[in-house]
Amino acid sequence: MIFAPSPVLTVTVEDIKGTADIHIHAGGQGVWQARMLGALGATVTMCAVFSGETGRVLRHLITDEGVRVLPVAGQGSSGAYLHDRRGGERHVLAESPGDRLTRHELDELYGLTLQAGMEAGTVILSGTSREDSVPADMYRRLTADLGAAGCTVIADLAGERLNGVLAGKPAVIKMSDGEVVGSGRAAAAETGQIIKAMHTLVREGASSVIITRAHLPSLFLHEGSLSEIHVPEFQTVDTSGAGDSLTAGMAAVLADHGTLHEAVVLGTAAGAQNVTRHGLGTGEAAAIVELAKLVRIVPLDDTSEEEPAQQMSPDELARKVREA
Repeated sequence: MIFAPSPVLTVTVEDIKGTADIHIHAGGQGVWQARMLGALGATVTMCAVFSGETGRVLRHLITDEGVRVLPVAGQGSSGAYLHDRRGGERHVLAESPGDRLTRHELDELYGLTLQAGMEAGTVILSGTSREDSVPADMYRRLTADLGAAGCTVIADLAGERLNGVLAGKPAVIKMSDGEVVGSGRAAAAETGQIIKAMHTLVREGASSVIITRAHLPSLFLHEGSLSEIHVPEFQTVDTSGAGDSLTAGMAAVLADHGTLHEAVVLGTAAGAQNVTRHGLGTGEAAAIVELAKLVRIVPLDDTSEEEPAQQMSPDELARKVREA
């Protein structure tokens, strides 16, 4: 289940032989995570608020992707953006973060999230398009209540929302090194600084932490053991959505009762494949499973020995992807 308070309507203009190629999709962190989960064969439920014209379009687009939507009808309008990528890079032409959610909308959303979370057992808490849309304390309460109900809570958040989730004690926190520096827990994106920050995140409430570092191996802290996650580097089309793909891949395995190491492997493979594509949160399950065979977990206390990334056969990993 994905808590995605405020999805965003995205309009992106590409170029095909001098002709504008216009793409209209649902977007936002939770949507990209749901899209990758769907690509991996998972059944996904999303709890979200849909407001105004943009909200009506968003709800139809998300439902059309096979996601079960538990909607809250909101006031105002949902967020939207228009990007021009005809030159190869994204250029923002117009953006609207949408309206702040009201107290009644938040209360209804909270109830739906608890219900769906307990049904699913594995929950991703995603962010919002505007910082003040959902109070940080709501993330704290959701994390604590879902955890008390026996759910595995995964979060990829920053700022006050991260602080709220940490206070609720999540199972997994995923961040980028830039977000760690931005949080003030590290002075620079240097390995030593990031490692210290990871231990700080554990002291603040996270059970496990994974930090992505662009072209460098991700760092993984679990049960006091620190590792690097190695994966072949492919030619990059768009790095946007890679982190959300990683989070989704982890959730797919954890929902099928796989280990966190297995989850990190598949998530890393999903993120690595996503950068080779234009679509955010997109991928092909068969290719991701093959790529997962190349992922290696390297313990940092003894980097001369590599721990096999997979603790199951390729057939078993494929089965987990299909059944997650």
